This record gives sequence, C-alpha cells and structure tokens, in this order.
Amino acid sequence: MYTFSIQNHRQYGRRCSGILLIAALMLACVHRAEAQLVPNLGGQRSGISSFQFLKIGPDARGTGMGESFVAVVNDVSALYWNPAGLTNAATDQAIFSHTEWLVDLKHEFAAASYHLSANDVLGASFTSLHTDPMKITTETQPGGTGNYFSFSDIAVGATYARKMTDQFSFGVTARYVRETIDMLKTQAVLIDLGTYYTMGIGSARFAVVVTNFGSNVAPSGSVVSGNGSTVSTFQSYSPPTMFKLGVAFEPYETEQHRVTTSIQLNHPNDNAENVRLGVEYAYDSMFFLRVGVKRTIGESMLYGSTSSAEDYAFGAGVRIPIAIMTVNADYSFANFNDLGAVHRFTVAISY
Repeated sequence: MYTFSIQNHRQYGRRCSGILLIAALMLACVHRAEAQLVPNLGGQRSGISSFQFLKIGPDARGTGMGESFVAVVNDVSALYWNPAGLTNAATDQAIFSHTEWLVDLKHEFAAASYHLSANDVLGASFTSLHTDPMKITTETQPGGTGNYFSFSDIAVGATYARKMTDQFSFGVTARYVRETIDMLKTQAVLIDLGTYYTMGIGSARFAVVVTNFGSNVAPSGSVVSGNGSTVSTFQSYSPPTMFKLGVAFEPYETEQHRVTTSIQLNHPNDNAENVRLGVEYAYDSMFFLRVGVKRTIGESMLYGSTSSAEDYAFGAGVRIPIAIMTVNADYSFANFNDLGAVHRFTVAISY
C-alpha cells in the first residue's frame, strides 16, 4: 500500500488541481468554439477528401476510449495514433487487429516496432480495407452482368521515433497509400508528424499530431460510362489531413488501481471540428475497462450526438504474461447513430 505524508498529499493535490485546470480550459474552448474560436464548417467541407479509410481507428484500446488517444498511447498502436508515442513502449511489440466495419467492410491492421536504442525506435505498419467481389450491374441488367468488381484500400507505413529529452519525443511516418475500385487506382505518399511532451505537472502529457499530410490525388485508369464513352480524366482531391491536440493524465493511481483520462480536439480538413473524451480504468495492470464520447464542436457532452455519425464507445481488455512475452487482448464497441455498431478485436504481443 502507498503511504503519503501530509506534504506529499498537498503536492499531489496541487498537481491534480493544475491538470484539472488545463482540462477545464480545453473544455471551455470546446463549448465556446462554435461561435468564437473555430466555426463549424462540417457541412461545407464534407466530401472533399480521398482515402477515407485512413480515418478508421484500427485498434480496440484507442477506439474504446473514443479515439481520444494521441496523448495516451504507449504501445505499438502509436504507429497509427501518434508516431512520437512509440518511444513510450518499453519493449518491442507487434499488434494484429480486425474490425467488422460498416456495410460488411473488413478492416485489418498489423504493425511491429523495434528499438534501435533506448531513445530510437523503428516501426512498420500495414492497413487494409476490403470487401468480397461485388456484381457489376447496369440499368438494363439490374441483376448483374455476370461480371464482378472488387474494392480495396491498403496503406504501408514506415515510422521513426526518437526521445529527444526525458520529457519530449518526436516521430514521423511515411505511408504509401493505394485505393482500387475495379479498373481505377489512386496512389499517394502521405506523412504523419507527431510530438509527445510530459508536462511535469503530475502525470500530465500533451501531444500534437498532424496526420495524412500530402498533395492532392486523382484516380488513374479508365471506365466506360452509361452512354458507352470512355472516361479517363478525373477530379483530384486532397488526402484526409487532420490536426489533433490532446491532453491526458491520471487523476487517481495506486499500486493496484489506475484511472487515465484524456481529452482531444480534432481539426479535419473535410468535416466539422470535434472533441473526444476517453477514460481507461486498469486493475493490477492486468484488467482494463474503457469508455469514450465523441462530439462535434458545440454539441452538449451529456446528450447524444445529433450532427455526427459517431456517438460513444466502450471496451475491455486483459493482459496475460506468457513465458518470455506478454499478450494483450482487447475488444471495443463503437456506436454509429444511423449506421449501426462497429466491433474491433485486437491482440498485441510484447517481447
């Protein structure tokens, strides 16, 4: 058991008060942003970017916390959330995640990390979104022509992260992305940049991330239109670039119990600004419960979302030591207001 002197207890209380003040200021900005700081431009910006699959959170731990994770991540899933967070993992790791996405889409994510030194880490990741072959239909053959087409997205990334000081880390990911729809292909190389800073106020951490930064892209290939003409020139679109800012800390922590809280503000180039709140409870560093809330800027946190497809999430996990490695198994459930539910299953191995 922990024992605290009166002086240590007061110092702990002051640190928690400082962290809560930071979180309260961020929440105040969220509630005032719609009218003052950041206008809600979701309606005007929707549908202006490509590679939408890159916005799908891949692992059950991060999505179980409502994707409020850039300032929390301390494992190999940092290859998606925040490349700088890769330096928080004490060991080399591998992760495999499967998501039953909407409308029968399947999402897969696999990644691994390797420590070059105590301060330098490399990572590699693979992401896939795909469907079974689908019938080609026309106006005159609505039941199908007898031919099929396929749809698939893939992304292959390489990451380097470095702990610059005891408090500050930096990471960068270069990612090759390809989208294939029948005979059309869209390809690009995109960049993620991430920072991670330990604030020195209790356990508070601060993170800033820019994801999917790159130039506009257009499909290559040709298709035959309904009138028989061939189309080979297409409009270009930007990638789904997003700026993320997050703060996380532990308001309560003992040898057996830990509560981690996180708030994250997202500024996408193709939708409304939104906020994510997440909580993770850990018992004995072996059993985990998580919950998250997703809201568009200006919405109340206490009621359901009315302007966003996403709403809330929750999840659970377990950590199991096996011989010379440790296995984490996690599950998350995410609710979409009009489209149903999404289930994720993740297995991570530390070795």
